[in-house]
Amino acid sequence: MQQKMNSIINKIEEYSKIIILRHKRPDGDALGAAYGLRAILKETYPDKEIYALGKDKAEYLKFLGSDDVPLSEEEYKDALVIVLDTGNKDRVSDDYFEKANYIIKIDHHIPLEDYGNMSWVDEESGAVCCMITKLWAYNQERLKINEEAARCLYTGITTDTGRFKYSCGYNDAFMCANELMKTTIDLEKIYSNLYLKNYEDILVSGALSKKIKMTENGVAYLYVTKKLQKKYKLNQEQASNTVGLMDSIKESIIYIAFIDNLDGSIRVRLRSRFVDINTIAEKYHGGGHAKASGATVYSKKEMNMLLIDADKLIKDYKEKNEGWL
Repeated sequence: MQQKMNSIINKIEEYSKIIILRHKRPDGDALGAAYGLRAILKETYPDKEIYALGKDKAEYLKFLGSDDVPLSEEEYKDALVIVLDTGNKDRVSDDYFEKANYIIKIDHHIPLEDYGNMSWVDEESGAVCCMITKLWAYNQERLKINEEAARCLYTGITTDTGRFKYSCGYNDAFMCANELMKTTIDLEKIYSNLYLKNYEDILVSGALSKKIKMTENGVAYLYVTKKLQKKYKLNQEQASNTVGLMDSIKESIIYIAFIDNLDGSIRVRLRSRFVDINTIAEKYHGGGHAKASGATVYSKKEMNMLLIDADKLIKDYKEKNEGWL
């Protein structure tokens, strides 16, 4: 790993212009890693041009900062591009990244596609923000950190690990969080921005909770239709976050949110305890982590097929694991 990190830092030092990118529909890890790395590089190399770019935003993460002004296609040609938290090229939230002079991929997902000139993929890492934290922590003689970078990276770690609930990358996440805690981070401010809700949002959550259904063997699911989105004035981000309404249902070890997209497709957010669901996501035009994945279906029939597969997965697991809870 150290050799890989050395190669990445060496490549960063070769370029005067560095463009940091992430995946479409960014989450806390994608934005935290992008903004955190940007802050580290600006602190370390004040004379370099450092940009964090993307075509879409996440309103609940606006406290982390914002993207830089978009660049023209021509401005990529002499740049180093670093793509974070993105398993395949189609998910990169940028139109011109392949025009770059050199591309580095840094990711922790199960590999779907090898792209770029150099890659650092660590499936055991709890978050890409952990990988960026280690890039700094193991190379403090070469890289500097500040409060902004630490805040962004800690936010990405806590969101991608579900506040350290998810089993993937436990040790990695705690170790990296501990390193970041040695800097000055206002944890209360981070958690307040992430998890406090307006009174109206609480009422909407209550109403949507009544729409949750359960399959025979314990898949909890919620279908957030266009009609529901309009009724409760939900944007795509808010509709997607409804998967969190089901994370504490004792009887369910797989829980899924289906969200109508504007183009007629249906976004799928899959979460689980004990069982791996990434193979289901991959079957339905998606992928991700073993217990936190995303997919897309294109009809209610396909949605029902996915539910049947998830229900069978739970059935098989419970049959093989008596007293599973």
